[in-house]
Amino acid sequence: MSSLWHEKFELIDLSQDIYEGMPVFGMHQKTFVMINQTHEENMKATGSKTLGFSARNLLMSEHGPTHSDAIWEFKPDGPTIDQMDLKLFWGEGICVDVSHIKYPNYIEIDDFKEQLTKTGLEIKPGDIFLMYTGHFERTYPDRGYGGPEARHSGVNFASAEWLFRQGVVNLGVDAPAIDLTPDDLDYSGHRACGQYGATNTENLCNLDRLVGRRFLYMGLPLKIRAGSGSPIRAVALLPKN
Repeated sequence: MSSLWHEKFELIDLSQDIYEGMPVFGMHQKTFVMINQTHEENMKATGSKTLGFSARNLLMSEHGPTHSDAIWEFKPDGPTIDQMDLKLFWGEGICVDVSHIKYPNYIEIDDFKEQLTKTGLEIKPGDIFLMYTGHFERTYPDRGYGGPEARHSGVNFASAEWLFRQGVVNLGVDAPAIDLTPDDLDYSGHRACGQYGATNTENLCNLDRLVGRRFLYMGLPLKIRAGSGSPIRAVALLPKN
């Protein structure tokens, strides 16, 4: 059965690497990787002469790597990540190219309409909507991607609200935030997510491979009790022509 899936679909990895020193949005915990035990230490501890186990510990933010936000992060009476419907994190998706819109300009409703018309795509209720901004390709992994020097476009409240009114449940981007950074201190995209009960997914990559296409998206969160968000392994299943 699995071979049939491999023949029908191409799997596109949309997740950034997790490593010490990775770019992290300024307000969040930096990532640290620590050795728990080496193969040799484990063999000594267990007395085994044939096999040792090695392991490392991770210290990172719920919002550090490729991740999705819980509504509770920005809306105190909203659900935490473990309480959110998994339908927000997988399903059909589309991707549009907004890479020509650069900071300090917002991504507007007309920009979405233009790209949807250009590609022939339409938004369906329940869709995951991904925005290819090109920020990842232009800046990653230097500090221009996610550090204090980061400058990138993002949605305003009206354009995010328009998407959610069309039925979008998850708004994703190849940048550290869906908002215009660092100018938009109203965090308009997140505010719209909270109002419409949607999630957003940040720090994606390889979105250029999905532009103008409809695909199956999956980016399931960890079941973190009372979590404000969660790292995900985001992938797209793209039908082979």
